[in-house]
Amino acid sequence: MDLIRETRFSNLGTLKTGKVRDIYFQADRLILVATDRHSSFDRIIAHIPHKGAVLNLSSAYWFRQTADIVPNHVIAVPDPNVTVARRIKPLAVEAVVRGYLTGTTSTSIWTRYKNGERRFGDLVLPDGLKKNTKLPHPIFDPTTKEDTHDRALSLAELVSEGFIDAPTLEKLRVTALALFTRGQEVSARNGLLLVDTKYEFGLDEHGVLTLIDEIHTPDSSRYWMLASYQERLDRGEEPEYFDKEFLRLWFREHCDPYQDAVLPEAPAEMVAELSRRYIAIYRQLTGEKFAVDESEPPLQRMERNLAPYRLG
Repeated sequence: MDLIRETRFSNLGTLKTGKVRDIYFQADRLILVATDRHSSFDRIIAHIPHKGAVLNLSSAYWFRQTADIVPNHVIAVPDPNVTVARRIKPLAVEAVVRGYLTGTTSTSIWTRYKNGERRFGDLVLPDGLKKNTKLPHPIFDPTTKEDTHDRALSLAELVSEGFIDAPTLEKLRVTALALFTRGQEVSARNGLLLVDTKYEFGLDEHGVLTLIDEIHTPDSSRYWMLASYQERLDRGEEPEYFDKEFLRLWFREHCDPYQDAVLPEAPAEMVAELSRRYIAIYRQLTGEKFAVDESEPPLQRMERNLAPYRLG
């Protein structure tokens, strides 16, 4: 099976290589190529077959599902791994929305709750709540987007520190919550709970708030299985969830992924299992068949599909 490790397409514009995507910059648009690179520990640890197509097609599905709520940057999806998008000036705020009291990172609501924080946006939580409890309503819990470390700030702090102005922040809040509500409704119909997610927005040339980057993908969002959630919560067990953590744990056990110059090869059976899980959650999320033409190598296929977007 051919993996999409990197691209070097000619006449598509200036190339910037991100962790997962290769981005070609043109005057008024971007060519976003989702590769099969899998990033953890601030580096590439593996290449997962079909991962790029799953993420790109998932976003394409959700951009269509939410186009009536907010404009997005999509111009076309000419290939399973490619989105052609408008160039939009990004905002310096990441719009995080949370529906459940969960998480493990320093900015997660569960970590902050354990550390004594009780106010989250317009919500004040009581003492004694269990991890993974559903919140009374989803909360807008934004973070900064900074080169060093993102920070969870209050709405007032985001404005006072100059990350965003108050009217734009309010529009961001209302829009993010509407997107999350739609995401929860659609996910529930397909047997999934949308637990939390993050959105990125920008302003177009007319100052119109525009959704960019990705939306409701398995990488940007947390999903749990709806059918078993309540029973497992009552028993004090973790919910059933889409899990790619097993690959991270394997690397932690077999090397120092932050310090070692060269990492061991990811076990083939783990790579295959993670690929299977990405495809399975795509099918469940969208209700659509995952179909990618494999009659030709993916780079050759993309080259052909990108012909109309070449410069000169």
